[in-house]
Amino acid sequence: MSELFPVQASEASRPLASRLAPKALTDFSGQEQLLGPGKLLRRLVEADRVASAVFFGPPGTGKTALARFIAAKSGAEIVELNAVTAGVADLKKALEAARYRLGQSGTKTLLLVDEIHHFNRTQQDVLLPAVERGDVILIGMTTENPSFYVNAALLSRSTAFEFLPLPEAALERILDRALGDAGAGLGGAQAALDPEARAHLVRMSGGDARRLLNALELAVLTTPVEMDGRRHITLAVAEESIQKRSLRYDKSSDDHYDHISAFIKSMRGSDPDAALYWMAKMLAAGEDPRFVARRVLICAAEDVGNADFRALLIANAAFQAVESLGMPEARIPLAQAVTYVAAAPKSNAAYLAVDAALREAEQGPPREVPLHLRDANLDAKSRGHGQGYKYAHDFPGHFVFQEYMPQPVRFYLPDGQGDEARIAKRLAVLEALKSEPKAGRKGEP
Repeated sequence: MSELFPVQASEASRPLASRLAPKALTDFSGQEQLLGPGKLLRRLVEADRVASAVFFGPPGTGKTALARFIAAKSGAEIVELNAVTAGVADLKKALEAARYRLGQSGTKTLLLVDEIHHFNRTQQDVLLPAVERGDVILIGMTTENPSFYVNAALLSRSTAFEFLPLPEAALERILDRALGDAGAGLGGAQAALDPEARAHLVRMSGGDARRLLNALELAVLTTPVEMDGRRHITLAVAEESIQKRSLRYDKSSDDHYDHISAFIKSMRGSDPDAALYWMAKMLAAGEDPRFVARRVLICAAEDVGNADFRALLIANAAFQAVESLGMPEARIPLAQAVTYVAAAPKSNAAYLAVDAALREAEQGPPREVPLHLRDANLDAKSRGHGQGYKYAHDFPGHFVFQEYMPQPVRFYLPDGQGDEARIAKRLAVLEALKSEPKAGRKGEP
């Protein structure tokens, strides 16, 4: 294997996660949707027919491990690049060598590119012809959705495989393998994990095998051997070894949009607990509380609307409080607004109405303002502006029927939720009055 940036390390000094890298397909735990019996990726690996591909998913889920396993199994020349450090010159050098190698000896080159989402458009454009001609077989690895970061031309010449966070059962198997392997693992350390310590390490790993193995190695190597010749890993040791779980949330990635989407949909779905969780996760990861507050404002107007007019008032008050307070205190008015909006009755009638009105304004027949509704300050006598206008407050019930819109269309259809039931009832009364000969002159609407 050739590396543009080689790192020399003895077997003993390598991290546990590296030493335990799978050497057979049976060593992989999890990713059954990709590597289970009969699955496409497993068939490709077993037949040594893997073509250009992009592996994407959270850290520690086996992307790099599988890519290196495929590389070791193939008879190709292996070149590894990290997109964070490799420039255009490095990429061109690797591609030119691959083309020369193929032409001279027929040897294929398997190009492993870690963090491929860091390649800019120019770098991806440099890579494209080599992939297209078959000079290299590309396996790109990324924690991001490739649809957002890999250009369409390159992605269309690759197969994207999504790696999911590892379930706890898979992490348990990885932990057992690490403790039982006396060669590459920690089998010779005679470690004994208390059940609570074991459960804590697995739970706090958050589906990340690398995080689990790093914490386990730290716990074992820093725990002295006791009189019985064993290292007893307690819950306290496990807690110190893994400490606070890192939150998978990058404000510059699609994680940002996934979390805010879950947050808004939880409020819309009337689940205050879920909404609070997604908000808390964003805030804990350093999201701007004003960004969150703006989304609460939007949800209050779009999804609660007139079903509870107080929701918008509370959301706006929370937004102003966030501007004044900042974190960490801003979390308190945000929580009040989020729980109120989530628990409030829902109606999107006003939202649907304005969109319908916009469509009518853009696509419907042209309408001029009726003369009696026009501004009468300048052209009342010469052009008849404002003449015949009926001032609603001069009529019983402060209502009078007159033409307010040529070729009228009904946009606002209150659906009877919460306070909107009262609005719907009033509009029904007004609609009935319109059909009377002297609308608005009798009865209170």
